[in-house]
Amino acid sequence: MSSVDEPTIGRLVGDISRDISALVQKEILLAKSELKVSAKAGGIGTAMILTAAFFGLLVIVLLSISAAYFIVMAGLDPAWAFLIVSGFYVLLAAVLILVAIRALKKIKAPEQTIATAKEIPAALKGQSSTREIVEPAATPSGRHAR
Repeated sequence: MSSVDEPTIGRLVGDISRDISALVQKEILLAKSELKVSAKAGGIGTAMILTAAFFGLLVIVLLSISAAYFIVMAGLDPAWAFLIVSGFYVLLAAVLILVAIRALKKIKAPEQTIATAKEIPAALKGQSSTREIVEPAATPSGRHAR
């Protein structure tokens, strides 16, 4: 019935298995090489951003000292001038803390997701739920709020 040229089903399955294994290995090697290049570029970029941030902090310190000396040039004692500049930073920090607290109070638990996740075991057992999923409200730009 079968000739010598026709492969058997076992041989075809073996060939497919070997080819899929080789394909997966090649994809993994490709992903590793791409990630290595991306990780190196990301590391260099991160280092540059951190260096720029450090220089930015140095500039803020130098500008603060300059501001204090400008106040001294206006006729105020140096101690009072530096105290005024420090007070400005204390006020700025207080305002930032208050704004941050307001922003953090807006954080809410994903209640609908939690409720849906609690229904998963019942759904896997074949029991259904009649709960309706509500879409997130759209913003004026047409995008869903997050």
